[in-house]
Amino acid sequence: MADQKRTKQQSRAGRNRRKIARVSKGRPRLSIFRSSKNISAQVIDDAQGKTLASASSLDKEMNKDAAKGSDKDAAAKVGKAVAERAIKAGVENVVFDRGSYMYHGRVKALADAARDAGLKF
Repeated sequence: MADQKRTKQQSRAGRNRRKIARVSKGRPRLSIFRSSKNISAQVIDDAQGKTLASASSLDKEMNKDAAKGSDKDAAAKVGKAVAERAIKAGVENVVFDRGSYMYHGRVKALADAARDAGLKF
């Protein structure tokens, strides 16, 4: 049963990444990972295979402010932090990779905060 769930999740993520590859036009992707207790985001340049910027609710500067990393406020802080770090690294235009997650709740909060902080996608 768990294998079937994992396979479906990988299928959804792969379907999303194939669409992203078609429309990316060389832009890095903003990839997110969401667990039940934390959320993290990375800006990845797939051509070079390098992570250009990252942020997580587990980071020390995030941990002292937030009571927990599993709410929309923490996701918004992570979105703002990853956008600031990406802009500092010279990246302004990205393509959003939501993985196998629905664009709702914490995922949407992270994306909106990254847009507000200056990332364009």
